[in-house]
Amino acid sequence: MLRGLTRSLTRTFIFPPRPIFHSFNSRTMASAVDFNKILYAPLAESDPEVKNIIDKETWRQLNGLELIASENLTSLSVMEANGSIFTNKYSEGLPGARYYGGNEYVDELENLCRERALKAFNLNPAKWGVNVQPYSGSTANFAALTALIQPQDRLMGLGLPDGGHLTHGYYTAKKKMTASSIYFQSFPYAITPESNLIDYAGLAAQAKIFKPRLIICGASAYPRDWDYAELKKTAEKEGAWLLCDMAHTSGLIAAQELNSPFDYCDVVTTTTHKTLRGPRAGLIFFRKDLENAKDLEKRVNEAVFPACQGGPHNNTIAAVATALRQVADPSFKAYAKQVVANARALASTLLEHGYKLQTGGTDNHLVLWDLRPLGLTGSKVEKVCDLMGITINKNAVSGDASAQVPGGIRLGTSALTSRNMTEADIKVVADFLHRTVQLSLLLQKEAGTKMLKDFVRVATTQEEGKQGFVQVKQLRDEVRAFARKWPLPGVDTTDFQKPAGIEED
Repeated sequence: MLRGLTRSLTRTFIFPPRPIFHSFNSRTMASAVDFNKILYAPLAESDPEVKNIIDKETWRQLNGLELIASENLTSLSVMEANGSIFTNKYSEGLPGARYYGGNEYVDELENLCRERALKAFNLNPAKWGVNVQPYSGSTANFAALTALIQPQDRLMGLGLPDGGHLTHGYYTAKKKMTASSIYFQSFPYAITPESNLIDYAGLAAQAKIFKPRLIICGASAYPRDWDYAELKKTAEKEGAWLLCDMAHTSGLIAAQELNSPFDYCDVVTTTTHKTLRGPRAGLIFFRKDLENAKDLEKRVNEAVFPACQGGPHNNTIAAVATALRQVADPSFKAYAKQVVANARALASTLLEHGYKLQTGGTDNHLVLWDLRPLGLTGSKVEKVCDLMGITINKNAVSGDASAQVPGGIRLGTSALTSRNMTEADIKVVADFLHRTVQLSLLLQKEAGTKMLKDFVRVATTQEEGKQGFVQVKQLRDEVRAFARKWPLPGVDTTDFQKPAGIEED
């Protein structure tokens, strides 16, 4: 802000030599207009390279199957809002208390977004407030930690190999991986080895010894719902805050397909681009009626700005507001219900093929597939799926020695449901995945070693006497033909042509 003021004063009081002003004429006027012509040119004209990259990404999404559980396909209106003129405006502070002028419409927008956020989750504004400025879920989480506890205070979150998130205090034996473990003392709780469900009794026993100031619930790879009442008992007994990071499941919670953390938690954070199907941003909800923390609203707002970030991205807030309006529409509840139905169809089909899934199924939008009984790693299956146009991610499963060498893959149904797929279509996708895994076993055998580079070589190069490469190409063609049948939200594909630089056989 001070740098901006200095630049403004410099422009105001340091003038060029007088002769320049004396020579200002119609030719200079023309050149002044010319130097801004680029501001009015469309992207294809002003930067064809970036336009081509965007077109190639559009082509990839159109011709592939997006199964990453943390992704979704947002709407045309959200993309329009995200690309709006609000990107021009600086607005440090909160509505009615900005550090810059000209924010009357930014204030109107942010207030509307806050109202819609509370309405989306059926929250009473007398009991709950929300900050809509976080740039992402990770920054929302660190701002929440900043508001609730002090440096080197203790926190507990679900361990990363058991489905937790990096920002919930993850560390290894050799390194503190994120700010949540660098600046705070963290201790992970776990799932039970037998059921792979949250070990609530173990958590309570650990908390009794560790005495955390904060307990974090929520996960990035946990396919079941949460018992928030049980967590609240432990938090109250140990005098700890209870924070829920519902980033993965917030859309399902808003649609009342899953339990609500708002009945039990002090603070709730979320991203807005996963099951909520908005732009990439974060939200922090906070209790306003706590007798022991009447200043919580102030603490959260000041933790976001100025403690953890600068001016909000108003264009993104516009897009978040638009997405939250969609969440309030009855069609979103139907969408969320279908997301869960599709995930269950995916899980049941994979189980029918004899595969091992963590927890044996799902309650939400994701499936965690344990590949270790097959002798495969998540990295290899992810690599083959990429060749097919099936986008997934390798993921740790319970019992993995290292999260860096994961033994599973994570699958999600939010994006495919946004392309209008239902259970019968998901079963086709599950069959593609089954064939991909079987093909991975063949490729691993043909590679002759378990090294990833050899695995990739036989998958991408025709070698005499080997069939893997041919089968990769055949399955890839089937996947692309299937994917092209479906619409892609936000994109008119009627006359969309293959962009330059796309190489397909």
